[in-house]
Amino acid sequence: QVLLVESGGGLVQAGDSLRLSCAASGRSFSSSAIGWFRQAPGKERDFVAAINWAGGQKYYVDSVKGRFTISRDNAKNTVSLQMNSLKPEDTAIYYCAAEPTYGSPPRTSAAYDYWGQGTQVTVSS
Repeated sequence: QVLLVESGGGLVQAGDSLRLSCAASGRSFSSSAIGWFRQAPGKERDFVAAINWAGGQKYYVDSVKGRFTISRDNAKNTVSLQMNSLKPEDTAIYYCAAEPTYGSPPRTSAAYDYWGQGTQVTVSS
């Protein structure tokens, strides 16, 4: 089992940066893929980024490529999402999720078994 807690959200202006963190507990973290998803009001939960267990495979949704960077530190049981050049359309609740697998990190929410409680990111124009 993996317990996840997100932090780092907040209210920023367009063009600013935020760094989200996902702190994990549980022996499965270092062998788990981690994904970041976001959900805006009235919309479905969408894929943002994912990283495999070792950090060598990373995937991003097209809308954040070049602006967001996902990374992990297995020694500290954390995954980060560095978000630069934020836009109002990035406003959402951001969730991290874990799936114990040595394979490629999934890009669909249904593939993940463990979820954090989410952290709000609001970008004003």
